[in-house]
Amino acid sequence: MSEVTVRHNPDRERFEVLVAGNVIGKAAYKTYDAGDSPQRIFYHTVINEEYGGQGLAGQLATVALDETVAAGISIVPVCPYIKKFLTKHPEYAGSTTATTPAHLEFLSAALAAHSRA
Repeated sequence: MSEVTVRHNPDRERFEVLVAGNVIGKAAYKTYDAGDSPQRIFYHTVINEEYGGQGLAGQLATVALDETVAAGISIVPVCPYIKKFLTKHPEYAGSTTATTPAHLEFLSAALAAHSRA
């Protein structure tokens, strides 16, 4: 396989996996303002089907969560993949915030606004 790169694309609020310069996967998030403790609500992680089974989602999650923690931002796992990943990686427990109804309401409104734009 060509060289794999994982990068943060803050303008699109996502982390991306690239192969040969093409985006083949992403971990999308919304930034949630919790006052003095910024949070990232991770809501969707996907790898293009033809690249499945190669560990790319794990690489993507690792970079996304490591960079989030390094930036002092809490992880809010809504995405099923990120939730499952966190159960296997307890080192992120101290940087994870449980999902609340307020998070889900914010996410729903943010995604609805985005789809109308």
